[in-house]
Amino acid sequence: MLERFVHWLTETTFAMGYPGILVLMALESSLFPVPSELVMPPAGYLAAQGRMNAAVAVGAGVAGSILGAFFNYFLAVWLGRPLLHKYARYLLIREATLDRAEAFFRRHGEIGTFLGRLLPVVRHLISLPAGLARMNMGRFALYTAAGAGIWCAILTYIGWFLGRNAEVLQQEEVKRLTTFAILVLIPVMAVIIGAYTWRHRRR
Repeated sequence: MLERFVHWLTETTFAMGYPGILVLMALESSLFPVPSELVMPPAGYLAAQGRMNAAVAVGAGVAGSILGAFFNYFLAVWLGRPLLHKYARYLLIREATLDRAEAFFRRHGEIGTFLGRLLPVVRHLISLPAGLARMNMGRFALYTAAGAGIWCAILTYIGWFLGRNAEVLQQEEVKRLTTFAILVLIPVMAVIIGAYTWRHRRR
């Protein structure tokens, strides 16, 4: 059954094409529960078969991520701090989490936006404090695109790797390789945070 579901997901991604990837990744980057792990790996798998272009798929994923991030950004601008905190529970966000994110963002908005795009759950939240802080939209888009680009490229490569080395895209393998990618990213992110902290303290 799982194998049939993955096959259906892959063929659905192919049928929707790049606009479908854009829309699904826009939903993934907003407050809707569409896991990016179900969108980008099938695109990479199709690219390994020559049925999609991996670079265009990543570009569509990044564009969708930016659109979804701006949805949350303007939602925070429109609601404002009091309303956003009042209705946080209806958006499936704990108020304490929003408080911590907002406090962090006041001090480290740009690095927070970039690294937040690489972390599960956080990538859905990071745009809200950016909107509350009225972060410069150009810089917000730039750092969102940088983080989302890395994540979309990793997921697309996972699908491409499986497509080149297996006959069928296996969801268990996607999860395993995604977890491995996150574990690899953690020390890289730690180095980035260390360098940023050192530079920040010197300034």
